[in-house]
Amino acid sequence: MRMTTRLFLILAAAAALPAACGEPPTTPIITALPRALTAGEQQLVAANNRFAFSLFREIARQEPAGKNLFVSPVSVAMALGMTVNGAAGTTRDSMLRALELTGLSMAEVNAGYRGVIDLLRGLDRSVEFTLANSIWYRTGITVGQAFLDDTRRYFDAQVQALNFASPTAARTINDWVNSATRGKIPEIVDSPIPDSVIMYLINAIYFKGSWTQQFDRARTRNANFNLLGGGLVLAPTMSHGDPAPARYYAGDGVTVVDLPYGGRAWSMTIVLPRSAAATDTLVRGLTPERWDAWMAALDSTDVFVTMPKFTLRWELELKDVLSALGMGIAFSCGDA
Repeated sequence: MRMTTRLFLILAAAAALPAACGEPPTTPIITALPRALTAGEQQLVAANNRFAFSLFREIARQEPAGKNLFVSPVSVAMALGMTVNGAAGTTRDSMLRALELTGLSMAEVNAGYRGVIDLLRGLDRSVEFTLANSIWYRTGITVGQAFLDDTRRYFDAQVQALNFASPTAARTINDWVNSATRGKIPEIVDSPIPDSVIMYLINAIYFKGSWTQQFDRARTRNANFNLLGGGLVLAPTMSHGDPAPARYYAGDGVTVVDLPYGGRAWSMTIVLPRSAAATDTLVRGLTPERWDAWMAALDSTDVFVTMPKFTLRWELELKDVLSALGMGIAFSCGDA
């Protein structure tokens, strides 16, 4: 079983993922998970991967052409995984289908998330990784105790009743997100909180890793970057200077390079189409099967890598996206 946990570069719920360059850390290479995944965990991971590609394709379909996208499917899946514990009947069934979890019981889903969360934390001590969940509900409403207990037990959720009418309510939630993402996402909730809101379920992920094969700061230069609509811009571009060890594949109309962090438990996988014009076709054609074929074809070699430095900030209201994936009933006050 390959061990790498990928930060698929569609790499945020809330996510902050800065990547560092500088002096290489002295880090032991990690060659295996602390334990094998259980059958239930394997099913959950496979379901999350299917959901990730469905979510990304639908977001790309609904967003304006040429817009950058930055999304953490695991954040969305985990926030909805908490939420589905409070759903029932047709609503729960539609959410499970959208999340690709049909066939799994809630006990299996919850146990799978519990196990995966425990494995991800501390997987590579040379990498800073924080995964945090929280639930904030309006003071005065009655919330099922079993729902709150399950989110605490399986998702380590911080659960808190809050006076949403208070002028400091939004700041309280935003302070939690700001802390969980090390200041990378200072605000997620607008003030004042609308009267219609009764609960927030939030997942926050923070990742900071140093490349296993460091880019040389002194070699960063402005270089041409191809725009989706044609044309070029100059962008600060990192380079190793010499070919560096990486996992690499070229074929099927793409070039794929897998760049590890720290002890190689985590990596960033970059997929580059043959031309900028082929980007939309690549996005529409992304499937778990195609992705798995690329990952199986990766081969260890020395590769000359140049990569533009970049910062991405992006947000989206996911109601229409999730409705298109089949869980529209969850947003219907009269039917949910």
